[in-house]
Amino acid sequence: MPDPGFSPLQSSLAAAAAAARARAHHHAVGAEAGGIALPGPPSVPVAAAVAVPVDVPVPDDGPSSDLIARHVGEGAAAETPSGPALERILRGPSGLGTASLHLVRREEPPVSPAPETAVEGNPIPGLYYHPVPEPDPVRVAEVSRRIKRWAVDEVEAYPPEWEDQFDGFSVGRYMVACHPDAPTVEHVMAATRLMVAENVVDDCYCEDHGGSPVGLGGRLLLAHSALDAVHTTKEYAPAWAESLLADAPRRSYRSAMEYLLQLATPSQADRFRHDMARLHMGYLAEAAWAEMEYVPEVWEYLAMRQFNNFRPCPTLTDTVGGYELPADLHALPAMQRVIALAGNVTTIMNDLYSYTKELDARGKHLNLPVVIAEREGLSDKEAYLKAVEVHNDLMHEFEAATAEAAASHPDPRLLRFLRGVAVWVDGNHYWHQTNTYRYSLPDFW
Repeated sequence: MPDPGFSPLQSSLAAAAAAARARAHHHAVGAEAGGIALPGPPSVPVAAAVAVPVDVPVPDDGPSSDLIARHVGEGAAAETPSGPALERILRGPSGLGTASLHLVRREEPPVSPAPETAVEGNPIPGLYYHPVPEPDPVRVAEVSRRIKRWAVDEVEAYPPEWEDQFDGFSVGRYMVACHPDAPTVEHVMAATRLMVAENVVDDCYCEDHGGSPVGLGGRLLLAHSALDAVHTTKEYAPAWAESLLADAPRRSYRSAMEYLLQLATPSQADRFRHDMARLHMGYLAEAAWAEMEYVPEVWEYLAMRQFNNFRPCPTLTDTVGGYELPADLHALPAMQRVIALAGNVTTIMNDLYSYTKELDARGKHLNLPVVIAEREGLSDKEAYLKAVEVHNDLMHEFEAATAEAAASHPDPRLLRFLRGVAVWVDGNHYWHQTNTYRYSLPDFW
């Protein structure tokens, strides 16, 4: 099936940068002529509107560099119209194999052939996604080596009998694909440690390796204090500090956060803590439903998934990239919508790829196809295909929201962050598609 190709956000973000350049140029011309300058971006020089402010080297290959290249040089930005990109964002999936995935038949224009890529695994038929180049194998190998040493030796997160599962997770390839613009391996490692730590908490507290909904709130609160330190009296502080070494989840959180603080600004660190609190609240909602044996309505499930999702990962985009999106730009409603949709769409995509894995798990594991099947009276196949449609709708919403945020707030720092989040979404799909150790597709086609 032809896929949609590389992200259309490349052209829409370039158009936004061109608009910023034009406004800055108009502002400068007005000032030189002695006229009244029209309002524009605060103190953004012409060059800053077309060049990404980078303090560190950027790789010369991969999706991030392609996105950045479209912003450097007036010609490239000016030649890329936003209209075709937005049209493509707003239409649904097309090509062979997608007709059955539309609950209502749509007439759609053909898509361009995908670039040739040699990747393992098959994408979900009809899923709307964008391929990424293979991540740098040298960096993948180094991140994989370092993360295993950290997980096994430094924080003792995994016993020897789990080694095959850790290797099968392929977290090095995952994080390098999601952060191709990271200036150093250590920047990638900051995200990689946190990804592993979050999975240790999920496995040990919630799911596969001894997890249970019973008493989860207390365990999560104490683990969260490894990210957000407890400020207490001198008498009781030592006991709390000692508790952070009590189990693998707390050891992992504590160590990963200490490494993050070496790279993150106070604002970036606090943003991450806030998003981890969101994640833990989502864990608790799902656990409460499990204890009640309650299958939520579809809309309730989607609300829970906005909290129990990948959001803490793309929120690290600028920290891992070696720059900072200022707090006032990060807090913009338009940016918050983009970040929320990025977490939502990648989490529903995870539901789809992990569907067969979760069916084999003990008990009933909630995911979007399961909830749709039960609440809407559909067969397993019908529910799965409808969940694909939900994912695609969310993906279009994400891309449209990103283009709107770029157009309405053409600050070069915000544009760079938007590009990074889009690359993270695409890299996250790449890992799910290619991780055949963990995921296999249902026989619905």
